[in-house]
Amino acid sequence: MEEPDPPLSFDYLGSDLTELILTHLPLPSIVRAASVCKLWRSIVTTPSFSARVCAKPWFFLFGQNNIVLKNNQAFAFDPESDSWTRLPVHLFPPLDSSSSSFIGSNGFFFTTSANFTFTPILKPRAWRDTSPLRFPRCNPLVGVYTDASSRSPRFIVVGGVKFIGGLVDIEDTLAVEIYNPSFNAWEICPPLPADFRSGNSSQWLSSALFKGKFYVFGIYSCFVSAFDLNKRFWSSVQTLRPPGVLFSYLLSCQDRLILAGLCNAPPRGPSFELWKVDEETMEFSEVAIMPQELLHCLFDSDEDDKFASLKCVGLGDLIYVFNEAHYRKYPACVCEIGSESGKCSWRRVPSLPEPVNRFHKVISFCSTVSLENVVCPAVVEELRPEQALY
Repeated sequence: MEEPDPPLSFDYLGSDLTELILTHLPLPSIVRAASVCKLWRSIVTTPSFSARVCAKPWFFLFGQNNIVLKNNQAFAFDPESDSWTRLPVHLFPPLDSSSSSFIGSNGFFFTTSANFTFTPILKPRAWRDTSPLRFPRCNPLVGVYTDASSRSPRFIVVGGVKFIGGLVDIEDTLAVEIYNPSFNAWEICPPLPADFRSGNSSQWLSSALFKGKFYVFGIYSCFVSAFDLNKRFWSSVQTLRPPGVLFSYLLSCQDRLILAGLCNAPPRGPSFELWKVDEETMEFSEVAIMPQELLHCLFDSDEDDKFASLKCVGLGDLIYVFNEAHYRKYPACVCEIGSESGKCSWRRVPSLPEPVNRFHKVISFCSTVSLENVVCPAVVEELRPEQALY
């Protein structure tokens, strides 16, 4: 009687085929794979492997407790694995009421106040101070784009709140500055139009990078203007307000500008809707409406201001809508826009991993994630499985 052949292992596949299989895993699974054996780690840490992994942008949520700093928490949601990761707090600077300007954009974390610092997302001990901002401020809009001539990154900092003696400077110049990391130098640009003076921080504004322009949009005012990153000038201020909209956010998703906002138009009642925006005419057309059962999942009260805690962020083909009220533990849903069909599909995001503390402020954003940073030792240690896979 012939004995059965021994079971095949990954060793028989060869490194090329193993690499191909691993590229199809979501990022958290790749991180875990890196701790399985030396061969797998050598594969996933090569530049060629990183270039083959095209991960969807992650949704980040940071909770600040202004009284007990140890209650600060940080989470990241990977849409491909449909799961949250609790991030190690030592990856980030201390978050308290005096350093509330914590921002993420296109692969980088930023802090802004008297100093401006940045680091690649999830890369520990890599925080870098820049030369001082010409106009220090809190809660500005920050964008990351690639300079057309040098193909190197640039950071644009727009608006924000300046304080004098603990009070907001109502005569602030609405400064705009662009940072060149290669020369550690800031360039002063034409200021944000004066129409945005009454609410010039990221708490009242949203922004979108689209086709070489940095768009600034008033969440409640619905004013919109675009800064040309090559020619360095602002377009005229227009109003972008669909009928019945209460508040809205301007996002860059796929190859289009998307306006996402809450409407209250009778007889339909409250609804969360998406519109496609023509960047030339600023005209809009309806794209999708969030299913009512999902909208109801974000709330459990009948109070008049129950929708005030709704926030929206997005990047790539994903748009997240969530409730930043602590008593609901920050429920969220996501809309995915089909790359070819443009059809929108909605789903609820799983609950945050317990325990979830109470926060005084929630900071949220979408950002690309580099595999090179995700497989760093600090993150691997945090995500390491309890037992080896074999």
